[in-house]
Amino acid sequence: MNIKEIAEAVEGRLLTGNEDIEVLNISLNSAKMKSEDLFVPVIGERVDAHKFIVSAFENGAVASFTSEHKTQDELLMDLDIREILTREPGKRAMIYVDDTVAALQRLGRYYRKKYVSIPLVGVTGSVGKTTTREMIACALGAGKKTYATRGNANSQVGLPVTITEITEDAEVGVIELGMSEPGEMTRISNVACVDCAVITNIGLSHINQLKTQENILIEKLHILDGMPDGALLLLNGNDPILKNVDMELIHGYGIATDRNFKIEFYGTEENSIIRAEEISIVEGYPQFVVSLYDENENIRQQTPVRLSVMGRHMILNTLAALAICDHMNVSILDAAIKLQEFEGVSGRGETYRTNGVTIIDDSYNAAPQSMKAGLSVLNDLPGIGRRIAVLADMLELGENEAGYHRSVGEYIAAHAKNIDMLLLYGPLSLNIANGLGIKISRIKVVYFSEKEKLREYLIKNVQSGDVLFFKGSNSMGLSDIVKELYPKE
Repeated sequence: MNIKEIAEAVEGRLLTGNEDIEVLNISLNSAKMKSEDLFVPVIGERVDAHKFIVSAFENGAVASFTSEHKTQDELLMDLDIREILTREPGKRAMIYVDDTVAALQRLGRYYRKKYVSIPLVGVTGSVGKTTTREMIACALGAGKKTYATRGNANSQVGLPVTITEITEDAEVGVIELGMSEPGEMTRISNVACVDCAVITNIGLSHINQLKTQENILIEKLHILDGMPDGALLLLNGNDPILKNVDMELIHGYGIATDRNFKIEFYGTEENSIIRAEEISIVEGYPQFVVSLYDENENIRQQTPVRLSVMGRHMILNTLAALAICDHMNVSILDAAIKLQEFEGVSGRGETYRTNGVTIIDDSYNAAPQSMKAGLSVLNDLPGIGRRIAVLADMLELGENEAGYHRSVGEYIAAHAKNIDMLLLYGPLSLNIANGLGIKISRIKVVYFSEKEKLREYLIKNVQSGDVLFFKGSNSMGLSDIVKELYPKE
């Protein structure tokens, strides 16, 4: 796109630069430019990125938004910006916008409407979004050229950039939509305008901001705001909240009252049109039969599946992926074979061996539901050594955060009795030990108030043959320990 088109799309005003300048990429990081980038300075809680505009131009940007300089005179009063703009007159553009994030979202929506004609699958939920997204993309790859959100670019600022990066040869896109505050889902759903949506579950992530699970459900359902009438809404039929969702409930929340959607469920219960049956766990890996049912409860297709990722929770992710394939006319059998190649996402339950130790790296983030799922994987994993859970604080859980941590200890006592050791890091994690209580006295529990002490303990005590599971909120930094001590070979 050229500067003139961008300025019109975002309802901005060109302050300086040639309107014919072409932009190839969007960057939010002034230090990382690809080629001929538009820099979007985001005003964050701690840093206003407007102060990095000069750095962005020095690193290869050809244009920048600004909400600080309303006129060319105001722009040229900034001596550093004036100096770099006058080095090559006309070759660097500045566009005034009322709000840089809102302008980025307008640009993403404009680009989606004008340049992205392929169907997009939207994935949201409290936990498991990224893994489900990657499994859907993998499965669709059996029959279609597929683009998927890269990394964690699923936010108010990340998603518009993702939309502009969809490749020209893609036949379908799989887009992750994340949120943490009320109103965010409406904004990004109106950028992505997905053609079908998957909601993985309604858990406790962001309950500190949204207060109740019902509020979390409502916010997730706002993914429908940008979807067309008659589109598919695919829900986890095993989730105790999602399984009760119907159009009456959706309209009752005031969501998409002018439209109706095709609601289908996936899971292991009778409400699901695609089900996992004959489930077994072989050496930690799920095996099952996927049955597709018609509206009269007749089986129309059955396909055997064996996964290359561990954990019973991966079964539901698989069902979501295969249901989308069925909707997109991709062979279920081919997709099931393709999914055997899927080995997990880094930091989100990826399992591998390094230096004689088996690592389950689930360190990217944590909520009670996902921590319990990961502990079940550790419990079921065959090994010749000890099963060691390295658990850090789960953050943003609101006023009942201590109780949610205790529930993890209670889960271990009831369902994960094969675990040999708990290494707990952070003040909230002590509640896990309280939940465990004296019910399983044989489990060794060691607490660390400092990450460095945990690191030293691992170096001194982990033995060949041990299995280590890492889980905690991202800001607790367990991923740093995994990368340093147990890098994937």
